[in-house]
Amino acid sequence: MIADSPAKIDNRILREDMEAIYKSLTTQELDKMRNATVLLTGCGGFLGYYFMHFFAHYAEELQIKRIIALENFLTGTKGWLDTLVASNPDIIKLHEFNVITDSVADVPGADEADLVIHMASIASPTFYRIYPIETVDANITGLRRLLDFYADKQLRGFLFFSSSEIYGDPFPEFIPTPETYRGNVATIGPRACYDEAKRFGETLCYLFAQKHNMPIGLARPFNNYGPGMNINDKRLPADFAKAVVEGRDLEILSDGTPTRTFCYISDAITGYLKVMLHGEFDVFNIGMDQPELSVREFAEIFNREGKEIFDYQGKISFSQSQDKEYMTDNPNRRCPDLTKSRAVLGYRPSVTVQEGIRRYLQFLHHTNGQLA
Repeated sequence: MIADSPAKIDNRILREDMEAIYKSLTTQELDKMRNATVLLTGCGGFLGYYFMHFFAHYAEELQIKRIIALENFLTGTKGWLDTLVASNPDIIKLHEFNVITDSVADVPGADEADLVIHMASIASPTFYRIYPIETVDANITGLRRLLDFYADKQLRGFLFFSSSEIYGDPFPEFIPTPETYRGNVATIGPRACYDEAKRFGETLCYLFAQKHNMPIGLARPFNNYGPGMNINDKRLPADFAKAVVEGRDLEILSDGTPTRTFCYISDAITGYLKVMLHGEFDVFNIGMDQPELSVREFAEIFNREGKEIFDYQGKISFSQSQDKEYMTDNPNRRCPDLTKSRAVLGYRPSVTVQEGIRRYLQFLHHTNGQLA
């Protein structure tokens, strides 16, 4: 059943981002979402925040039949989901669901899904080291259960979230890193539960696409940030945002020299939708390819923008984590080669890091540091 008038977004930053995503999609891509039932696992996380708001916001325009939202709330956030469901009760059906142990066959309407987005995993190193077995199982056992269920269904798209972590710590000659790079990854170590689970998850998707002709898209995200990222997430952008909100120093738990590129959430979600709607098996880097910033340079932007938005008075400081393995196997550089994504998907990320951080902090200022 389609709601007569789904509740629209009243947060300016979030509303503008939803509109930017919608306008970045082609007519053909939008048509593939029309009259669709969408099933999302791990819907309560950072990426789920934007996917859920996007489909709810454009449910009327796209004539979305139903949004089936699955979350076990191990690390996902429930408050904003309850609010979104309450505003869109005829469209969104939220189920507490564990992809590792629960059967998707028991979820009402799951067999009618046209689009499947598998996000159920733990992406923050702090948390996937607390829950290493669960991280492996979500990306392998949970994925396998979904693939088995949908192998004989007529899907329009199946999106699996892999990771740029599957490249490990690339050798310098492979930066920017293309999809063809096979990786320099440790099979044993504090990050292996995530890295190797994502690598094997890709293999599962490849095999099911071959055997069952499933339209599976593999996205390899590169350092996303922005609204929807809980400030208690423990990843770098969240830590810096939390420090600004709370008026504490921007603490760097390294010498500040490792470099990353950072992709604002609206550009990232646009890319992920394009991967899912591509319609055939393939793998794509999704992120921003420039500038490649050191952790210190990234902190300096938070410092400047924080002063403007929060009257932030903190400074940048350096320390060491109490966790002895905090920096073990941490890549020194991470930067995607987007040649393939641009050529095949027409993917064009455009939000600068300074603008993205400003928007993230403006969002947090509007919501008092909470997800809303």
